[in-house]
Formats: sequence, structure tokens, C-alpha cells
Amino acid sequence: MSDHISGPRALAEPITDITDVYVFPSPERPGNLVLVVNTLPFASPSALFSDGLVYRFRMRPLTAGLRDDPAPFAVGGQEFVFDFVFSDPTGGDGARGQDQEGVCTTPSGETVSFSVNDERGGSGHGVRVFAGPRWDPFIMDAPAALKTIATGELAFTDPGSIYLDGKNVLSLVLEVDCAEVLKGVQLVGVVAETLTRGTLGVRIERVGRPEVKNMMLAPKQFDPVNRDLEIRDLYNMEDAFRLAEGYLGAYRARLNANLAFWDGLDGKTDWPVDGNGAHPLTELVLADYLVVDVSKPYAEQGSFFEIERAIRRGSSHETCGGRALNDDVMDTIFTLLVNAGNGPVIRDGVDHATKPASRVFPYLAPANPVSVRTFGEPLASGTVEP
Repeated sequence: MSDHISGPRALAEPITDITDVYVFPSPERPGNLVLVVNTLPFASPSALFSDGLVYRFRMRPLTAGLRDDPAPFAVGGQEFVFDFVFSDPTGGDGARGQDQEGVCTTPSGETVSFSVNDERGGSGHGVRVFAGPRWDPFIMDAPAALKTIATGELAFTDPGSIYLDGKNVLSLVLEVDCAEVLKGVQLVGVVAETLTRGTLGVRIERVGRPEVKNMMLAPKQFDPVNRDLEIRDLYNMEDAFRLAEGYLGAYRARLNANLAFWDGLDGKTDWPVDGNGAHPLTELVLADYLVVDVSKPYAEQGSFFEIERAIRRGSSHETCGGRALNDDVMDTIFTLLVNAGNGPVIRDGVDHATKPASRVFPYLAPANPVSVRTFGEPLASGTVEP
């Protein structure tokens, strides 16, 4: 389920849970870049943000590697950080309040104030910000994916069912004037994080691409090295742009095993491992950030992972990359993992949300006014989340 409920800590403290990250050139205002982080899966339509967290976007310049390089990108040392904090969401009598204020701190240290649920957003210093509950835009037949992992056979049907359709998330939307803020940087890697707020900021969650943790790192049964290890909380605490050495071997072993599982679902091998058992996609997956070319125009469909795939082909990329809100990226991921693009598209039978995102700020569809489903209820397959 993208990054929803991506480990024991996220299940225990869902307010900290990042469900998805999206990055795309603004279709409304060319020259601007839009960053979206969604949190709190199954949020109520009146949900508010935590005053105990820092919500953060990090961007680093990237240099594309060569076709056969193990690491697809060289990460630059310069960093653009946007931090968001919120006021106490309770009223003076301890009751849940309806008004909440937020502050965005830009890479230059300037601040922009905004009110939660104000669709006009707060703006200044080259940024515009919206925060509030919105319709969860993630497109995937989650029960069918879980059944595929459990049975070892592709379980997708056409049509499928979007498990998250009609559920809400807490959305934070940042629009950045590239010329004013990024100052000529063209290719960037983007990651979102939640951290504890205070003197000691501890990273709780970090997300780049969808389904890295839940689909590629969560299954234990194929891993011959660490079959009893719940690895996702360890992975969540890592710096996406520089993984520490301590658990790299564990991440690689898990990915080598699970990526080989996905590759074998069509009965053939499209991603042969090397003599050490390393899967060709493992290092690319570990470079776990969205890659976007801010000089390219907005693309509604098909830009996700296009830059990375172009590098593997040894050709120039053609799109902005990143991830747009209405792009059905799961078909791209399933096809890449199962047949490397050498066969038919692997579809999960769902292509768009009931309420797609728009092309105007704040982009995501308004929240469902009715709360739908909560943690711990069984999925259609009978598996309880996560």
C-alpha cells in the first residue's frame, strides 16, 4: 500500500506515518515545482497535524551516472530543506480544535505562515503552501498484491479494486519557484520525512518511491539471511541520500531475495543475478528518492521512473520524471519488476481514482466528508493490515 503503515512504529503512531510522496512540475504555473507529502492513513475529514512533529522535504542535486554504474546517480552536497511545524491542535479546554496554523521554513531560513484547510494557501519567499485533509490519490489493488505475495502467483483481475479509494490523508502541498529557490539546479532527488520536534530531532519516517518498504522490503519469507527481521523501521531511520554501513547488507539481502521473487512470477528470469546473488535493481531501489528534472514540462502520465529507465538504457531521458498525482505508477512498477518491460504490461486492474487530482492548486481532491475504514480492519483477501 505505497508507504501506508510501513512498519511497527507507523502502526503504533499513525500520525507520523507518511503514506505517499509526489513531485511534479506545476501544470498551473510553469517554472514551479510541486511537492506533496501525505500522512495519517485513513484520516478523518476533520483531522489535524501534530504539533510534536517536523514535516520535512529534502532536495539534493543529482548527476546522472552511466548505464553500467551500480549507483544510478551521484548525489550533490548542496541541500534544500523545507520544514513545516504546526500549532497545538487542541482548544484551550483540551477539546479538539478546528483551527490550526502552520509555518514553513525555507532553505534560506525565511518563514511563511498558513492556515490549515485554507485552499488559497500561504505564500511568500518563492513558495506557496497548503495543508489539510484530502482524498487519498494512491491507485492500487492492495489485496491482490498481498495475495500475489502470499501465493506466488499473479492475482490481479480486471477490473480490480482500489482499496484506498474514498479514504483520506493529511496532505501537505508545497509549490516552489524554481528560479528563485533552486537557482539553476535542474536534476534533483526528493524525499519527505517526519521527525520529532525539539532539540533532538529523530527521523521517524522517510519516503521516496512508492512500495519500496511494503512490497520490496516487508516480505520476510524469501530472505535466506534475515528471515525473522522486521527491517522497515531500521530503513525508515536512514538518511535516504547516504545509507549507513551498519544495515546495508541486510537491506541488500532482503531486496535481492524479494526482487528475484517478483521477477519469477511470469515463469522466466528477466533480471539475472550476478555471481554474488545481487539483483540488477537492488542498488537502484536503494537510491530511494524521487528524481525530477525541473526543466521539463508537467506530464500527467508516464513520467514516473522514466529518468532512471533512460539511464539503464544509456539514453537521454525525455520527461520530467518525478511522480504526478494521477499517474498509475503501480503498473509501471509491477511491469518493471516482473518482466523488465520485455513482456505485456502487468496491470493491477485499476487505473485512476474515483476523484482524480486537478491541475490547479492545491491539486488533490477534497477530502471525503465520511470517514471510511480504520486501522486493523481486514482487507478483502482476509489479511489484516499491515
